[in-house]
Amino acid sequence: MASVQQLSTKHVLGIKYLTAGDVELILDTAREFKEVINRPIKKVPSLRDITIANLFFENSTRTRISFELAEKRLSADTVNFSASSSSVKKGETLLDTVNNILAMKVDMVVMRHPAPGAHHFLAGKIDASIVNAGDGTHEHPTQALLDAYSMRDALGGNLIGKRVCIFGDITHSRVALSNIFCLQKLGAKVRVCGPPTLIPKPIGSLGVEVSYDVQDSLQWCDVANVLRIQLERQDTKYIPSLREYNRHFGITTARMDRLDKEIVIMHPGPINRGVEIDTAVADSKHSIILQQVENGVAVRMAVLYLLAARRNEV
Repeated sequence: MASVQQLSTKHVLGIKYLTAGDVELILDTAREFKEVINRPIKKVPSLRDITIANLFFENSTRTRISFELAEKRLSADTVNFSASSSSVKKGETLLDTVNNILAMKVDMVVMRHPAPGAHHFLAGKIDASIVNAGDGTHEHPTQALLDAYSMRDALGGNLIGKRVCIFGDITHSRVALSNIFCLQKLGAKVRVCGPPTLIPKPIGSLGVEVSYDVQDSLQWCDVANVLRIQLERQDTKYIPSLREYNRHFGITTARMDRLDKEIVIMHPGPINRGVEIDTAVADSKHSIILQQVENGVAVRMAVLYLLAARRNEV
């Protein structure tokens, strides 16, 4: 990677704020890092002089481990922060917490926070580059990037004209919004499908199709990206029961058997088996769920590498 193309921004706050060129650059760079992480020696010295703070104010398994592994593969120094064992519990503000960490000469911040817009607030206050690892129900940009990378891998080319349907709890999902923005920048056609109570009415203004018919949507799409019901974000009851949800909106074996074509099955995790997707479907030959996890490391390596390269040029 002798010559490094530049991102148009010093932060990755959301897919909405990236250009189509930025998205393509990240995915192309991730392809090179995918080769790196499949070599016997998986580390490269690209970020040897960079210190990255991982700030997680919400629980996380896949995303946190994926970022930590990406940072280690790039030889970065890392600081891991958990809100549950920090001074946040004593009333310290977000800005004070971050400034105290930055005083230790941190170059980049990877942050997950329950408040939408927290990353934008910080971006205007600090000099370090910020990567959004999820902010409330707003965006989760690196998940959308790894999903797009996985789709291109599975379909064997670009996504121009490909049909992608996002199934499930659209209202409470940050993954859905980031996926919509990312897929549209890559030329895909996007549909959302789920119960009327879990699809926000204004979503059609984003240029996506809306459907409440799971069987029709499965037949329509090339890729089904299945989201879980986010009960922890719901302050009222949106569905009668999880059993009813599975019966009417789940990606079941019976529904898959009715299709006259093969489609790709995806899920960002964690999976609620037997609710939004049957175990047999999640583990089928059509599923690329575990490939998504693997690709996440390469994509996050690409994001960190490109942000560090931009910082060095400024």
